Amino acid sequence: MTEHLHHTHLFCSDIDATITWWCDMLGAEVAYDGEFGGARNVFMRIGSGRLHLYDQAPRDEGHGAVHHIGIRTDDLEGLEARLRAKGIAFRSGIRDFDAWKYIMCPAPDGVLLELFQADPDKLDGGAGQYFSDWLDD
Repeated sequence: MTEHLHHTHLFCSDIDATITWWCDMLGAEVAYDGEFGGARNVFMRIGSGRLHLYDQAPRDEGHGAVHHIGIRTDDLEGLEARLRAKGIAFRSGIRDFDAWKYIMCPAPDGVLLELFQADPDKLDGGAGQYFSDWLDD
């Protein structure tokens, strides 16, 4: 089983302005801009890092715009079972969208983790390449 820190996911009150800021200020590049999981998501590369922008204003004042940290695995069911055995409480079961599936869980200090598994061959457009890049890291 392999886990890989993949991305940080931010809420955006003005996603287009946020895209422009990251591109102009830090040289980010848009890798994918489209619907993913029922909402507009923009996946960006910043050097060797990744940032996901979600077209929704931050929900919780005081916590800022950070929604979650994405941890990619090649065995989501195995990781879920291992963490449940260690007492981790999940918000729900695994949500499966065929090309990708995920489950959310808490980390210390209120940090939300998205544990996910993706099949780049089933993803359209730039999303397939974006999610296949990690194999080269």
